[in-house]
Amino acid sequence: QVQLVESGGGLVQAGGSLRLSCAASGRTFVSYAMGWFRQAPGKEREFVAAIGWSGGSTYYADSVKGRFTISRDNAKNTVYLQMNTLKPEDTAVYYCTTRRGVATGRAEQYDYWGQGTQVTVSS
Repeated sequence: QVQLVESGGGLVQAGGSLRLSCAASGRTFVSYAMGWFRQAPGKEREFVAAIGWSGGSTYYADSVKGRFTISRDNAKNTVYLQMNTLKPEDTAVYYCTTRRGVATGRAEQYDYWGQGTQVTVSS
C-alpha cells in the first residue's frame, strides 16, 4: 500500500517561507511523477507544482511561479516544496500526490494522495 505523509506546514506571516516535505513509502517511486495540490476553504483543489521522476522536469501554477520550488530526493523517496514570499492567498491545505508516468497538473490523473498539511499565511 502506498503511503504519502506530508509535513512542514504551519502558521507564517506574509512574506515568510515554509518548506513542505512528503515522504513516500510502499514502493519504489523512481518511475513516478509527484505533485503538490492545495485546497482552500470553500474552493476546489488546485494544482500547485509537479515534478517528473528524474527531477529534470518541473511545472508550476502561474500563481506560484517564481516563489515556489519543487524538488525531490529519490534516494529518500521524498518530495519537497519550498515556498517563499508567501501571501495570505496561499493559505490552504497542501496535498502531496503521485502517479506512475509523466507529471501533470490534473488532479484526476494522480493515483495516491497524502492526508494534507495546513499552511496559514497571516497578513
